[in-house]
Amino acid sequence: MKPVEERLVENWKGAWRWFSLQAMALVVAVQGAWAAMPDDLKTHFPAWLVTAVSVGLLLLGIGGRLVKQNKD
Repeated sequence: MKPVEERLVENWKGAWRWFSLQAMALVVAVQGAWAAMPDDLKTHFPAWLVTAVSVGLLLLGIGGRLVKQNKD
């Protein structure tokens, strides 16, 4: 089996700059905030909104992964 470094994508140390990774991190934040929110506060938001925001961010992340991003 190859070492971990050989199996990772090129420039993996700069992955935090990739839009795709940032979008996925935002999905984790949205879902985490929803899970931590008290039930009485959740009643002020439609449940589909959290799903829609998460799916939208994931779709943007897919798009971000397909688009060539500057190394700056």
